Amino acid sequence: MEGETSWIDYQFDDNKTQEFDLRVFDSYPELNDDDNSESNLISIDSILPDDLLERILALLPIVSIFKAGAVSRKWYEIVQSRRFLCNASRVLVPKPWYFMFTGSDEPIGYAYDPMDRKWYSFQLPCIETSSCFIASSYGLVCFMDNDSRSELYVCNLITKDHKKLVEPPGQKFPDYSALALSVDSLSHSYTAAVVKSKQIPNNFIQWNLSIHFYSSETGMWISPVKELMTGWRGGDDSVICDGVLYFLVHSTTLTGNQHALATFNLSSRPSNGLLSDSFIPVPCSLTCGRLMNLKSKLVMVGGIGKQDRPGIIKGIGIWALKGRDWEEVSRMPHRFFQGFGEFDDVFASSGFDNLVYIQSYGGPALLVFDMSSRQWKWSQKCPVAKRFPLQLFTGFCFQPWLEIAP
Repeated sequence: MEGETSWIDYQFDDNKTQEFDLRVFDSYPELNDDDNSESNLISIDSILPDDLLERILALLPIVSIFKAGAVSRKWYEIVQSRRFLCNASRVLVPKPWYFMFTGSDEPIGYAYDPMDRKWYSFQLPCIETSSCFIASSYGLVCFMDNDSRSELYVCNLITKDHKKLVEPPGQKFPDYSALALSVDSLSHSYTAAVVKSKQIPNNFIQWNLSIHFYSSETGMWISPVKELMTGWRGGDDSVICDGVLYFLVHSTTLTGNQHALATFNLSSRPSNGLLSDSFIPVPCSLTCGRLMNLKSKLVMVGGIGKQDRPGIIKGIGIWALKGRDWEEVSRMPHRFFQGFGEFDDVFASSGFDNLVYIQSYGGPALLVFDMSSRQWKWSQKCPVAKRFPLQLFTGFCFQPWLEIAP
């Protein structure tokens, strides 16, 4: 398909690889210009020292590194070695990619590289269906099943390294769940957070809400928050930013603003304080909100509701949180909003660094907003096409780092 490049052919194997053989050649074979026989063909492996070959390969784009691994066994071992992955990550500074599901139930789709403006055929590891909760941070992605909400995997989508987490505590089959992941860029340790909400039987106003944290350093879950909330319930969107868990809560009454932002400091000990004491009002009436961590700054992309009909979307805004106040960053120009065609009240949006991705559930069009230049731009057209009217599309943003492992 035009515009599509196969990624699966060049993916890494899960097996561990050998260390480098750091030999340096003292002399090189001489060439005889008069002899054109095949015996004079010299492999680049026999000319370049291994450390120099490694440095050259580290300058390649990520996809080209995968292709280089198919040249020879030696190159394959180099590009899979832990040392190469670490060194290549210091050279490569890739922009965050966006993975888009194809609309089927299978965990397959296309990954978009904004630097090369290309889509790559891609299959996700660990999961068997596209219906799952997904959170990502600094090269790692966390998946949680959509049934019991108790099976969690953390993996590197590029190297396919993955780990299954122990089952989180709390009730299975909650009514609403939110998943967040935070990776320390220096130590590569990570924290996963799950917010669970369960309705009190025959009582739509009151909900049990609990927060659970997993630490990769201890390999254990803790549950610092278990609270009965009145008038509010948890949702399905959360993020960890600068050591604080942020998640959107939804009003269970028909009066007042229907959304608020709840906060919880990861380093806090359990206290008698109520989560509602930490609520931060949203900047306007929202149809939905999507939270993301952009360079340790909390950013929210939200659907702006109409004044007289707040459940109907009329535009999309981007805000950054400063203290307890929201600062508007940008609003989607009307021509881009119309470019999606029919836009639902809820939509997919995620981002890292300076890029924000926005996608309608109704089609494969992908819009990119650059926080540094304040520019809106369509991505290259995704190879997948809408085959039937009710086909849904979604996706998520991730960082293609090579050296990090769960």
